[in-house]
Amino acid sequence: PAFAHLDKAVKQFCVGGWAPEEIVPASLDLFDRGKRTRVDWSAIDEPVSWPDLSEQLCGERQGLCIVNLKRHALALFHELAARDVEGLLHLSTSMCPAHRRSVLDEVRERLDVGDPCLLVATQCVEAGVDLDFPVVYRALGPLDSIAQAAVRCNRNGHAKIGEVHVFRPEDDRRPYPDGAYQQAANVAEMMLRERGSEHMDINDPGLFDDYFRELYDVKGVANAEDELIKAMDLQHFAEVARLYRVIERGAVNVLVPYCPDTFNALADEVRESGLTRKWIQKARAHTVGLFVPRADDPVADLMEAVPVRGGRGQSDDWFIYLGEGDYKTGVGLVTPDKLSLLIG
Repeated sequence: PAFAHLDKAVKQFCVGGWAPEEIVPASLDLFDRGKRTRVDWSAIDEPVSWPDLSEQLCGERQGLCIVNLKRHALALFHELAARDVEGLLHLSTSMCPAHRRSVLDEVRERLDVGDPCLLVATQCVEAGVDLDFPVVYRALGPLDSIAQAAVRCNRNGHAKIGEVHVFRPEDDRRPYPDGAYQQAANVAEMMLRERGSEHMDINDPGLFDDYFRELYDVKGVANAEDELIKAMDLQHFAEVARLYRVIERGAVNVLVPYCPDTFNALADEVRESGLTRKWIQKARAHTVGLFVPRADDPVADLMEAVPVRGGRGQSDDWFIYLGEGDYKTGVGLVTPDKLSLLIG
């Protein structure tokens, strides 16, 4: 969206600039014809506590609530669990892919047959996941994330219109995963304040054109360190590769005990034979991403480095998690609270 707005700025780095063309004519009005949801922005003025939000969610037989952080999902899930909510499920990247697939299978089955289903999830549910809830609650975030959440509401058009409720969680700590995410959320909120909720129709392409123009102007095109820019100018590709990071803080793959038998078999195999492509393919569905711990972090003692095949030392990005009791059936891997090492 709003790519044309970047053309002039991109020309500073690339002579050709950037001026892609839409391939679908606006005259078709596809966005308006595909409208299936209505967004309610009225609840963002007052932060809502997890107990109060839980009370609202308890009134929904089937519903999805998406929050911005894994600790938020965990707090809300435990609040709802304490109320014995029927059909309560959790989804986040604290759970390995095999675990997430199992949860999604149960969610779809419950939705299909009309059983109670209340899913608390992070943004991992917003892309590539085919779910259709009658109502969705979404924590205030970037406008494009709110639109992605809305696609999980009335997706198949069973209702005349689906309801998406945007809320502001009560949180005295860092409320967003990182600075860029918060910046985008701030732009969305600024537009809401300036326009009013009646002019915040997520089915209007013009709204997103304005949103991304504002966001690009705030962030700037070359949002990178001087050292990286210099390497790009010099076409020092090896240095660019070393400096460029989509996620600033490094993460590693950690084999977790979601299925104890599978976990033990994979752990024994790699300890005996070393790291191989075949093993990685089998292990991928049973891993969770963790931030690289510092040497003095206690969690480092729970992560056993995987040996590299051929006796060439140990891998620096594949580990086996040794704290079996830290992987929970409902929510996945939860390291001790004081460590705070899970990726948000």
